[in-house]
Amino acid sequence: MRVCVIGTGYVGLVTGACLAQIGHDVICVDNNEEKVKTMKAGRSPIYEPGLSEIMTSCIESGHIEFTTDLEAGVNHGDILFIAVGTPPLPTGESDTRYVEAVARGIGAHLKEGYKVIVNKSTVPIGSGDWVRSIVLDGIAEREKALVSAGTSGEELVEHIEAEFDVVSNPEFLREGSAVYDTFNPDRIVLGSNSSRAIEMMKELYDPIVKRVLAEDKELPPVPVVVTDLCSAEMIKYAANSFLATKISFINEVANICDRVGADVTQVAKGIGLDSRIGTKFLQAGIGWGGSCFPKDVSALVHTSDDYGYDAQLLKAAVEVNKRQRLIALEKLQHELKILKGKTVGLLGLTFKPDTDDMRDAPSLLLIENLNRLGAKVKAYDPIVSQSGLSSGLSGVYVETDTERLAEGCDALVLVTDWQQFLSLDYAKMAKAMNTPIMVDGRNFLDREKLESLGFRYVGVGR
Repeated sequence: MRVCVIGTGYVGLVTGACLAQIGHDVICVDNNEEKVKTMKAGRSPIYEPGLSEIMTSCIESGHIEFTTDLEAGVNHGDILFIAVGTPPLPTGESDTRYVEAVARGIGAHLKEGYKVIVNKSTVPIGSGDWVRSIVLDGIAEREKALVSAGTSGEELVEHIEAEFDVVSNPEFLREGSAVYDTFNPDRIVLGSNSSRAIEMMKELYDPIVKRVLAEDKELPPVPVVVTDLCSAEMIKYAANSFLATKISFINEVANICDRVGADVTQVAKGIGLDSRIGTKFLQAGIGWGGSCFPKDVSALVHTSDDYGYDAQLLKAAVEVNKRQRLIALEKLQHELKILKGKTVGLLGLTFKPDTDDMRDAPSLLLIENLNRLGAKVKAYDPIVSQSGLSSGLSGVYVETDTERLAEGCDALVLVTDWQQFLSLDYAKMAKAMNTPIMVDGRNFLDREKLESLGFRYVGVGR
């Protein structure tokens, strides 16, 4: 099938590349010329395992192209994905101006024939009908301009007879596992009132539903959930809000464990074996961050406020998470007392492993507060330390290796649970520190091993 993906962030680029990998003809559109040049060369502008290899393969096979020309993309695609960013506003709402601009641009270039316009961006509930109206506005504006320019009747008919439907197709990709999640989804959600549009989307995703490129091809077909537009949009917000709430819940339990002497890792295992609860997202730590959970929970709270409902549980999940961000700081103060003049090293900066994303990362608030209390802050991150991304960070010395990080530190804090951190030379690091204290902000490291090497180990809820 012929596909156009507009916007090449995490969602757009991964979606476009993976659809090309399964054999569709894809054009990815972005208004950033330098970014497009990078992608044309087969280089991914974001760090995502496996993505660059897929891009290179699909460029060579001719299944994917990159351009800044929106009109070319709209003319090419039978299915048009809107995958631009919807960053949070200070009010908690999502900023939908990029979605609006793209929808208007699509309308300006639609010609005779049928198109399916897919909302892949995380948009406020009710945006499907709004996007439809913006596309229609774009068509009307173009028609007015054509008439003013004296366009012939035959040419005008070609533009006026454009036909389209809107589908909500929310993404459930995890940064760092986005390629895997695309080929191995738990479900595919399609929201529309048009059976024609739904059938085209089912055809598009048929190789994924049949697990052609799945890790385990013997699994049953991927469930396809067909809903109305509004319900599909709600599924996205409800899913992320539930996961965020689940993390906040286990962090609340961890804080109680700290006070009564229980071990939250054992508690999480005990409750996670209940099939009604499950083990995922029961890892206590220093809170959630990134671009999705904070934005989506806040957006759902804002929507509920707009409709006169006080979403107290969701608001509590946000407040617990805000407080949890400072747990590592409290533990450092308990161990070191006065932080002024002390040196603290952070293991990890990104909000989660296998990504270079620093958006709303817990490390940022930790750095800010350590600076405020007069501590010197050092950090090492497997991606940030090597990529040059650290140039935008203030108040922290970003080291190029973990031994330099440990040198002269009064304590280390594990902020991001990168797999590499399990096999560091902690014996050597302990000797380089002033006092070998490890605050494990993710309950990730081997406590017994660290203590045998002379570390004072401090976990969360342990």
